[in-house]
Amino acid sequence: MIGASRPPRGMAGPGPGPRTPAPGPRILWGSPLPPTRSGVADYASEILPHLAGATDVALLEPPGWEPPAGERWLAGLASFPHDALTPVGFVPLLHLGNNPYHLWVARRLRASGGIVVLHDSVLHHLLVEEAADDGNWSRFAAELAEAEGPGGAAVALGRRWGYAGRLEPFLFPARRAYLRFASGVIVHNRQAEADVRWACPDVPVRCVPLAVAQLPPGDHDLWRARLGVAPSDLLMVHLGFLTRAKGLDVVLRSLVALGEIGVAARLVMVGEGSERGALEASVASAGLAERVRIWGYATPEALGGILGAADLGLVPRYPTAGETSAAVLRFLSAGTPAAVAGYRQFLEIPASAAPRVSPGSAGVSDLVRVAALLAGSEEARKSSRAAAKDTWQRGGHEPSRAAAAMLAAVGEMSHVV
Repeated sequence: MIGASRPPRGMAGPGPGPRTPAPGPRILWGSPLPPTRSGVADYASEILPHLAGATDVALLEPPGWEPPAGERWLAGLASFPHDALTPVGFVPLLHLGNNPYHLWVARRLRASGGIVVLHDSVLHHLLVEEAADDGNWSRFAAELAEAEGPGGAAVALGRRWGYAGRLEPFLFPARRAYLRFASGVIVHNRQAEADVRWACPDVPVRCVPLAVAQLPPGDHDLWRARLGVAPSDLLMVHLGFLTRAKGLDVVLRSLVALGEIGVAARLVMVGEGSERGALEASVASAGLAERVRIWGYATPEALGGILGAADLGLVPRYPTAGETSAAVLRFLSAGTPAAVAGYRQFLEIPASAAPRVSPGSAGVSDLVRVAALLAGSEEARKSSRAAAKDTWQRGGHEPSRAAAAMLAAVGEMSHVV
């Protein structure tokens, strides 16, 4: 049961700047927050100051969370325990993704509802994590069957006996298991909007841009030198967790093929993940140790320098959980084109800024073609950079613009519901 366990606390430090409170809704924000290393936590820190400059915003504190010291994005924000009653006049804005950082958000949604900001339109993983956490596998089976019909029931039965396939979560996304508790849903791409309308036709849904800020770009030439990249080299950068689903096998096979046709290309991988050891072994066995650097986690300053120094970003993720890729938008905001898997929501990005590669292993030849074109043509590099920056700007992803769109969507749905 949701109940107020202690009074709200205010955050120390200067306020977010002069503002005129809008007549729109006051927001109670529930999501993972820094210092959690999560894309949604990063997103929260970028958009919250702009929301707080337009209306009253309070935070729900994730379990065990302590506000990081000296973070300006927290300035002027009050916070409440994650299980507190919703303050009078506030609209709960609950952010759902498909990893364990969102378990407490899912439980609050079940208990008291709210408007959901859906970061992953595939929620099967979250349903599994919740059942594993509280041991309620009978609920998992019932909800998966209700959301996905006989196929969902069969998948739940198979999991009970230890059978689980890699593609099952994507084939049986279980959206309705959670969204039936929502009074409205906000998504960040049109494909997700269509998916929600199909699964929950009775729930209002709005599509708004994902907020992604430009990072400090750093000095282009100095960063390339720091990364050991010659002026004539093509620098490719992979951004994201180091897991098989991110298309790392395609990336490494493409790098081998580029070397075989005489294209001088180097690769930097930015991100963390439990599969780093296996990745390092694959790099060594492929003879790529001299051309690949695994950076690991990057601070915003380092990330801005790396992305700005790159010639081509790599986000060939397959399969996808329906997310709007913050990694792609990071590249585009730096004026760097990003090669993407050519299916579902990735097709919403102009191909001039995000060249498509075939999903899965078939993408090797496509990625080699794209990289070779950029390596051999300065005009192609200039054109793709201009398209990347234009796409980010036109998409409304600058945090102040994304915050205004978010607030408008919340206002519409808080009147509809």
